[in-house]
Amino acid sequence: MKRQNRWNFRFDDQALPDFAARTSARPSGTQNVITIDFLNSKRYLAGKFEWNTIAIGLYDPIAPSSSQKVMEWVRLAHETITGRDGYAAFYKKNFSLYSQDPVGTPIEEWEFIGAWVTDFDFGPLDYGSDEPQTIDLTIRYDAVTLLY
Repeated sequence: MKRQNRWNFRFDDQALPDFAARTSARPSGTQNVITIDFLNSKRYLAGKFEWNTIAIGLYDPIAPSSSQKVMEWVRLAHETITGRDGYAAFYKKNFSLYSQDPVGTPIEEWEFIGAWVTDFDFGPLDYGSDEPQTIDLTIRYDAVTLLY
């Protein structure tokens, strides 16, 4: 049986360390419906398919800093200092999300193509807590393939 706690991700350029992984969803999609009115009834056809965004949660270690890596990625799409936007060829990244067996061997791999950060949240700070700092990302992607 595959377990929810045996997984990791890998970015093509290793922008984020594997040990920063905290939470992730697996892919989901929406098949739009086309309605055809015909006399006193309706017929339905498959319309455009859309992959839904994926949520990824990260820990933020001191080194390498997940905050720094995330902001480097975000700034490829929009540089907050200058206000300039980037080319998709630079800000879209590929990454893999994979499930592991009990000894760490990948047993399922999803390859995400053309992924980029649409939303990010660097999380709370709290004097009363000793919990690790976290980052939550929403990732939009063009396509995903289940390799095995």
